[in-house]
Parts: sequence; structure tokens; C-alpha cells
Amino acid sequence: PAARTKLGLLEKKKDYRLRAHDYHKKQNALRALQKKALDKNPDEFYFKMIRSELKDGVHVIKQPKDEVTPEQVKLMRTQDIKYVEMKRVAEVKKIERLKAELHLLEAAGSGPARHRFFLDTARQVQEFDIATHLDTVPELVDRVYNRPTIATLQRETLRGATDPAHLKKLAQQRKNQYDLLRQRIEREKAMFVITQKIQTRKDLL
Repeated sequence: PAARTKLGLLEKKKDYRLRAHDYHKKQNALRALQKKALDKNPDEFYFKMIRSELKDGVHVIKQPKDEVTPEQVKLMRTQDIKYVEMKRVAEVKKIERLKAELHLLEAAGSGPARHRFFLDTARQVQEFDIATHLDTVPELVDRVYNRPTIATLQRETLRGATDPAHLKKLAQQRKNQYDLLRQRIEREKAMFVITQKIQTRKDLL
């Protein structure tokens, strides 16, 4: 009605219920605090009584100085060593698993992988066909990984094993795995150095 426009919007029932709920919640909290104050033992001792000081009319809790004994320091560093060593061992396992996936045939820094075939006669050398010996097609002879046999090629298309685009994708995946392997090796070395430093500091205590 125009007569009550100055009073603003008319309060809905849901608004009243929310306001009433909030009011009763605050009243209950106040009553709980009052009861706690009434039940409090005046002779009760709190450590805050000796750990607080008055600054500008406000009670401030004094922060106690941490007193760490040499034995506690050694224990903490022992725990640090165990944690770092655990992470390092986990990293070593990941490295070994990644190496297995990459089919690393020789140690780092060695030359390209080679196959040696031993034949008895000169005629066998002349008639020797490496593709036949490896049971694969001539186009895949130079591969040292992911080299399917003829039976495999006949059984399935090998997801485009001879497709240049697929081969390029495989090469990129292999490069990414080698990059990941290098990162993991560096991380493992760094963890080993950290372990040695912690142990040295622990021994000096």
C-alpha cells in the first residue's frame, strides 16, 4: 500500500525465519558462555596466566623460545635422511623401469647397437639375408626397438608400423622418454648429494 511505502519492502515469512534463527543462535551462544563463566573455578590455573603479558591494555601470549637439544636435532636429521633416501630409492626404481621401456641395449656413451652373426662358410656369408634371419621385412632391419616379425605384420597392421607419420610419432615419444630419463637421473643424483650433506652435518654434532 502507498501508506507504508516509507517503511520499505514488506518482510517475507522466509526472511523472518532466517532472522529469528540467527537471533536464537546468538542467544544460545551467549547463554553457553554465561554458563561457562559461572561454572569456572576461580582457583583454576592456566599456563596462559604465566605466558601472557599486558601490552597497551591487551593480553598478548608470549611465544616460548624453542629449546632443541642436540639429540633432538640428530633425530630430526635422521628422519630427514630416511625421507630423502626413500624418495631417492623410488626415483631409482622409476629410472630402471623407464630404461626397460626404452630397451637400452648398451650403457650411456657407447656406440650404436650392433648385431653379430657367426657363419661357418663363405657361401653362407654370400647367401646370408639379415631380414630373413631376423624374421622381418627389409624396411625394418635397421630398427633396434619395436621391430615386428613377419608373423606379427601378417597378424595385424601394427598400427601403421611402416607409415612415416607413425614412425615420426614413435621417434618423438622415444625422445621424450629419453628426456624424462635424463631428468630422473639428475634428480636421483641431487637427492644422493642431499643425503650425504645431511649425514655429514649429523656426524658433526
